[in-house]
Amino acid sequence: MAVSDQKKKQIVEAAIAEFQEKGFAGSSMDRISERAQVSKRTVYNHFESKEVLFKAINQCLADQINSALELAYDPDMPIRDALVRLGWAEGELMVNPCFMSLARMIMSETIRDPELAADMNARMTKLTIFAEFIERATNEGKLKAEDPSVAAEQFLGLIKSRSFYPNIYAARVPGREEMDKVIQESVDLFLAKYGI
Repeated sequence: MAVSDQKKKQIVEAAIAEFQEKGFAGSSMDRISERAQVSKRTVYNHFESKEVLFKAINQCLADQINSALELAYDPDMPIRDALVRLGWAEGELMVNPCFMSLARMIMSETIRDPELAADMNARMTKLTIFAEFIERATNEGKLKAEDPSVAAEQFLGLIKSRSFYPNIYAARVPGREEMDKVIQESVDLFLAKYGI
């Protein structure tokens, strides 16, 4: 890794820690530079403001989410197995302590600032990927979803209502066994509504 890239990584990691500890409003670029063990000038060379730095962290979270969902639809897989696999694409994020910590920090700030929330939502493709999956399965006669976008929201809602939202506020990370139960039950409920 180039020295510049290493310094940028140090700054982002220090900023995450600073934002988690002090919140966005209470954080300072001075403390971030101290935590990162780089000069203020180095911080500003990489990120022109605290807002730009926070948006870069938003992008890190969005990249984690979007890359976790890069899975190809397999038309030969039984629909229940395919939905469980899709559910685990989301579930792997929920059982990852680093992801949950980062998500907790970003959510606390996006609640405070609707503009940051809109920026975060614009960076994620998750709902589109789920909707495309459901639409393809519907077109192949494996599901019966009149509106794949609504069905995708419902599927994600089933999973997140039990594994993400309660844990994001309780500052805990679900275990794999707990996550598997949530996914299996969510798939069963989803198939009760949309299964053939």
